[in-house]
Amino acid sequence: MTEYTIEFVGTGETITCTDKETILSRCLEEGIAQEYSCRVGMCLACSAEIVAGEVTQPAARGLTDEEAENYALTCMARPQSDLKLDRGKYPPSIEGDLTGGETDGAVADD
Repeated sequence: MTEYTIEFVGTGETITCTDKETILSRCLEEGIAQEYSCRVGMCLACSAEIVAGEVTQPAARGLTDEEAENYALTCMARPQSDLKLDRGKYPPSIEGDLTGGETDGAVADD
C-alpha cells in the first residue's frame, strides 16, 4: 500500500491517502469539509479539478473519459501519485448547466 499527499488548493488543507482508499473517505476521516451526495460516482457533487498528479477512478460514471483526465470525483478517486486538487470545480459539461448555458439546444415555446 502506497501513501500519497493530497493538497487542496486555496485552503491550506493537506491529507495523506493510500492508493486503496478514496479521497472522500480520507477527507471525512480527517474532518475535511468535502461536499458529496450519492457516493457512487454519478452526481458530481464531490468533483475537484486535478491541478497536479494522477488518480484512478474506474467507477466515476458521471464523467466522460476526457473529463476524467482533468477532474476527480473524490467519492471514487484513489490517488496514484501526490495530488493537488481544486475542490468544487466542475467539468465544462456541467458548468454550462449551472450557469444557465445551453444544455441540449431545445428552445422553449412561449
